[in-house]
Parts: sequence; C-alpha cells; structure tokens
Amino acid sequence: MLLTRSRLPTSLSRRAFLSGVIALPMLRTGAGSAAPDPDPTDLDVTFIFASDMHACRVGIELSPHCGEQGKTDENLRRHVQALNRLPHMRWPEMVGGAQSGLVSAGSRIGRPLGLVIGGDITDDGGGQVARPEEGRQLLQFSEHYRQGHGPDRVHFPVFVGLGNHDLDQDGPRSDIDWYRREMRDYVELQHRPSVVFKPRVPAGNYDFASDDYSWDWGRLHLVQAHRFAGDRNKGAASGLPWLKADLAQNASDGRPVILFQHYGWDSFSVERWDPQAGRFTASGSGVPHWWSEAEREALLEVLAGYNVIGIFHGHEHDTPMIYKVRRFDVFKPVASFKGGLALVRITSRRMDVALGQARLLHGGIEFTHAFSKPLAPGLAKPRPSLFEQPASLPPGSSGSDSLEERDRH
Repeated sequence: MLLTRSRLPTSLSRRAFLSGVIALPMLRTGAGSAAPDPDPTDLDVTFIFASDMHACRVGIELSPHCGEQGKTDENLRRHVQALNRLPHMRWPEMVGGAQSGLVSAGSRIGRPLGLVIGGDITDDGGGQVARPEEGRQLLQFSEHYRQGHGPDRVHFPVFVGLGNHDLDQDGPRSDIDWYRREMRDYVELQHRPSVVFKPRVPAGNYDFASDDYSWDWGRLHLVQAHRFAGDRNKGAASGLPWLKADLAQNASDGRPVILFQHYGWDSFSVERWDPQAGRFTASGSGVPHWWSEAEREALLEVLAGYNVIGIFHGHEHDTPMIYKVRRFDVFKPVASFKGGLALVRITSRRMDVALGQARLLHGGIEFTHAFSKPLAPGLAKPRPSLFEQPASLPPGSSGSDSLEERDRH
C-alpha cells in the first residue's frame, strides 16, 4: 500500500487534525460504486460525462457577467432535465445528417450507472466573496447535481470532479485555503468511505492527499483526477504516486480504464504566455497557463502500459471534441451550462460515445458527434507518439482566444 503525504494548508485544517502528517489511501473494496456492479464476465456499462456547470449564484443573485454568459440556474435545470430524459431515449442512428456508426444505434439507452463530472462545478470556488460564509454556488450545484427526485435534480449517482474555478479561489489572509478546503471537503463527503461514515457514492480507492479516487463497474476501472492527475497548483498534493499504485493494483490485468479530469490536450488547455500578443495563446512560448508539457508527459508515462480506452475532460466551453493523444482517445463535450454531455456505453467488445447538447425544450437533446471502436482484450499496444488537433474544431479556430474573449473557462 502506498503512503502519501496529506495536504499542508497554510493553517491547520480539519483534515490535518483528523489525519495527522500522513494518510493512507482507502483499500479497494467490493462496494466501489453506488449502483450495482454489472456482471464482470459480461461487461455492459452506460454512463454520462459532463463538465463545467459553473454554478454562479451569490446570495439570491448571480455573480457579475454570469447572466450574459449563460451561467444561469435556468440553464442548469434544463441540462439536468435532459440528463434525466436519457434513460427513456434511444441511441442516435443519425448524427449530423449521416449514419452515426454506433453499434448501439437504435437501442434503448436505459438507466446510466452514474454521471461523472469533469470539474468547474462552481464559478468562484463555491461562490464565496468577502467572507467565507457568503455565497451559494456550491449549494446551488448540490441542489441539482446530487442524486435525488423531481425534475430539477439528477436521478442517478454523481461522481464529482473539481476544476480550476473550484480550486483557484484564495480565501482571506487569515485562512487562504478556506474555499479550496470547502470544495475538497464536499468531494470527500460524497466519496470517501471510512469506518464510521458511508458517503453517498463511495469510491473503491480514495487518496486523502489529492482527493483523486477510483471505482469499478464490473471489469471497467474508472479514475477521477480533478484538475489533472499530478496537479500541485495552489498547494495541491500530486496524485501521480497514488495513480501509479491504483493502476498497478486494479488494472494490471489489462482491464479497460477510463480517466476523467478537467484539463485536456486541446489548444486552449495547453496554451502558454505570448509576450507579443500580451496574453496566453496556443502559439505562446512563455509560462504555461494551465498545465505544463512536463506535467502532461508525466501523466502519459503513468498511463502507458495500461489499457486506457478513453480520457474525458472539460475546461473549454464551446467546442465538442473527439481527438487522439498518442494512442489515447480523448473526448470533451460542450460545457454543461450550454447543455453539453457525453453519453458512453462500454461492452466487452465495443465502446460507443455520443456527444450531445440540450438545445431543445422539455429535455430534448441534439447529438452532434459520434464515436465507436472495437475493444480488444488485454493491453493495447502503444502506437508511435503523436498529437492531433481535435478534428471537430471549427475551421480557422486555434482555440487560443483570451480569457476575456471566452469568459473564465
């Protein structure tokens, strides 16, 4: 079992008091998911991925500019209603005026095992402003994206992930990590099992230091890495040592693995400071904006040798993407406040992904992109290193718009 150091906040946190200097990742248990596991000998898993809710409420109003950007409670409710409608729909046979090519095309979607979230659940670190007790963004998020009943709440288990908007907000000087700790505590309360507490959606393996966690649906192994696996920004503890141990323990037999995180390899996620433009761009040569090439390489090195069949991320709001990084297939739907979602089905032999958007009234969904591939048993053989720009980026788009032009992704 791997020993990991706990986070070291500026002031003594509730977690540090409870855990001491070191924390042990939770042992993998048989109850690693909130929904019943599929038969491991006959894998057939359906789930939803969505990202970038950007809950934006402060008090009874929205943060400045949230309304004009579409980060409204009305849009989140429409998104939730669309998610809840999916079990009653069928996989698309036509996408963009052509055959979808999905093996599942025409079949009933059925109840997903869960909704996995790729970060930026709030717009401003939970919604706090001048004082820690102010703000309602985390509450607003939980009112919609926590399993419950009714038209405005998700009807299946939710696996929470955090992004830069959730973790970059600094608290007052007296407690600079207040907001980050609140967001991480929410993840812990949802997913970290303990002897005396059973969370709503228990993880199979939880790293107390980084809050990364994993679980199994039958022979499918899934990992939530929040902003990105290996993140050390704003005092975060890298989850890479934990990830190495988790994959060695849970995926060394060649079972399929899926990774979820906030940052991707699209041109917006990899942009750097451009001194000539005076902003971050995809062609910049200065300091990285979100995560560095070395951090990306470190993650890919950990994933090498495992049967990683997909990586799902968020961060960029406007463009649905399906692209490839080396041998890994990568998927990114449109932001949730714009209606985006990814519908995923994985069987023993195939993987189907449909990207869609809740654009229609009464929970209607328009599917815009489709992807299907066969799954071979055992470890996938690595292919030569390459990076391809997302094929679905619009012509002439570099993905390098400034923050002001894109709002705060």
